[in-house]
Amino acid sequence: MDVKTGLFYLFAVVLLFAAFRVITARNPVYAALYLVLAFFQASAIWLLLRAEFLAISLVLVYVGAVMVLFLFVVMMLDINVDSLREGFWKHFPLAAGVGALIALEMAAVLMGGFRLGEAPRAVAGAAANTSNTLELGKLLYSEYLYPLEIAAVILLVAIVAAIALTLRTRKDSKYVNPADQVRVKARDRVRIVQMPATRAAEPVAAEAAAADAAKENKA
Repeated sequence: MDVKTGLFYLFAVVLLFAAFRVITARNPVYAALYLVLAFFQASAIWLLLRAEFLAISLVLVYVGAVMVLFLFVVMMLDINVDSLREGFWKHFPLAAGVGALIALEMAAVLMGGFRLGEAPRAVAGAAANTSNTLELGKLLYSEYLYPLEIAAVILLVAIVAAIALTLRTRKDSKYVNPADQVRVKARDRVRIVQMPATRAAEPVAAEAAAADAAKENKA
């Protein structure tokens, strides 16, 4: 067994362990972190298969963006884990049956590829001297340019729609139009009023009577 095969088995074992811990971890934050570990191991296997574009895309997109978003959402929602565990064993047989069916279907599809022999040396040599990222970029921006542009426009529309939905007018928000703030003038906001000079207040009759009574008592 060479080094490449040993690394493949190492990454595969860690990937299976991380995937198992994703569905068995009691803390959702730990489950999200194990999923990040699983993504890293999958990207390492892609690198062993000389598919560096898929490996970097997996790390940047899923680990760098999607999983960080999932982690923040899980931490901010403060999910009640006990309520989620209710009915786990009740639905476990159905979930296990669906999982086994999916595993058998994937095995039936993939076993044909494992039966293939060693690749021809000419093809292997040509693949070793070329970069699949370069070839993918050439194919993507030449033959599939229009589908790429359409997908970019659809994503742009989705981003603008998400911003428009989150920034809708609310009745309880104290919003001020910046244009009104710029056009404001001093005479519209400040008014100078002239008032007469103040003078000492005259004593109240009751206070004066109380003072006279106090003097009489002293006398």
